Amino acid sequence: MGKPVVQYQLEQGIAVIRIDNPPVNALSQGVRAGIMEGLDAARRDRAGAVLLLCSGRTFIAGADITEFGKPPQPPSLPEVIEAIETQPVPVIAALHGNALGGGLEVAMAAHYRCALPDTRLGLPEVNLGLLPGAGGTQRLPRLVGVQAALEMMLSGKPVSAARALELGLVDAVLEGELETAATDFTTDLLQRGAGPRPTAAMPIADIPGADYFDAERQRAAARLRGQIAPGFIVELVETATRLPVTEGQQLERERFLECRNSPQSAALRHVFFAERATAKIPGIAADTAARPVASVAVIGAGTMGGGIAMNFAQAGIPVVLVETGQEALERGLALVRKNYETSVQRGRFSAQQVEGFLGRISGTTEYRDISAVDAVIEAVFENMAVKQEVFARLDAVCKPDCILATNTSYLDINEIATATSRPGQVIGAHFFSPANVMKLLEVVRADQTAEEVIVTFMRLAKTIGKIPVLVGVCHGFV
Repeated sequence: MGKPVVQYQLEQGIAVIRIDNPPVNALSQGVRAGIMEGLDAARRDRAGAVLLLCSGRTFIAGADITEFGKPPQPPSLPEVIEAIETQPVPVIAALHGNALGGGLEVAMAAHYRCALPDTRLGLPEVNLGLLPGAGGTQRLPRLVGVQAALEMMLSGKPVSAARALELGLVDAVLEGELETAATDFTTDLLQRGAGPRPTAAMPIADIPGADYFDAERQRAAARLRGQIAPGFIVELVETATRLPVTEGQQLERERFLECRNSPQSAALRHVFFAERATAKIPGIAADTAARPVASVAVIGAGTMGGGIAMNFAQAGIPVVLVETGQEALERGLALVRKNYETSVQRGRFSAQQVEGFLGRISGTTEYRDISAVDAVIEAVFENMAVKQEVFARLDAVCKPDCILATNTSYLDINEIATATSRPGQVIGAHFFSPANVMKLLEVVRADQTAEEVIVTFMRLAKTIGKIPVLVGVCHGFV
């Protein structure tokens, strides 16, 4: 019999409920049942508080996707959440990694929340054509207010621990080891006489009028055209301002089932699983290690090269743009800055973020300046002779284990690789224009590309926010 996915331990009067369901501590039936058993044990042991945390690299990252489409097994997530919220002693959720979807709904049912600095918190259900179905639409506005709640749920984007602290979604950002810091936080609460603080009982501050919600409905309809979930989310947040949580949750459940049974959600869930499937690399052992990539270079500072460089800068990876002359280089860097200025105007990034991105992008006209980078992406004119010349120059200056990638959209990568003494380090990386926006990235496996190089580039693609699709050498690829 395997190790239980939820463990319970009483430590100095604090009931510690630890979820250990790798890889992402998903809310499987076993996890839900284990939490309920832990809460019952805490009552029997007359614990002074309950500390809920997770092992591994993350807090609960959401529902168990293997249960999608199957008959629900008790206890339901709403039942678990009610049991957490109605505990007679303080319940503290200690967060790290990702607290997403049902994971954040569990955390919001706790009376207090603390998080490590790298934690991301969010309700991304709208991306699957769904809405939070376990009280999230009713509790989030009570913690962060109407405007922030709508922004989080309609965008589906997570917020950082620092932002969550500003919003009131967490009570403290911790330093050090999670369990130790969370235990100290819990002990401090008890010493101060803090009791249970059910989120459902909290009032919503600064309730806007009906005109505000009408405008939000119109904005959501324009931004996510044709989808039913965004309109329901606005309706449910408005309901939260007028009705108790119990009544709001009844409507939330009805709307959730409408969304779940809709063809829209079925299609978006299909896309979700299809995108996940692209990460599987046939013919390569699952334990093949990826190399670290701490710096890159991009050959060519035109529209494509500049867009590629932006992806790396935004992912925190320093990037060097290489051009044939100073004038072309300055023109390319100016185009990158202009693209970022447009992003600031549209509200995609803040001016402070953009300055950070630009600080990671440098330029040169000398190939020798990129001798130490871990990977190079060539983005020059689609001409075999030109590309082979570039690869020969890269082969001469780059370190032996530097990955050499070509952004060609159709040329034979095996032929490009013949210009080097390292065909095993050569791979295709076909970005789509505009490269800083389009998600798809064709990763092209040449005849001699090393397995380690393939694994590294597939992971690197995800690091820069792309959806990598592994293909072979053929005219036009996919």
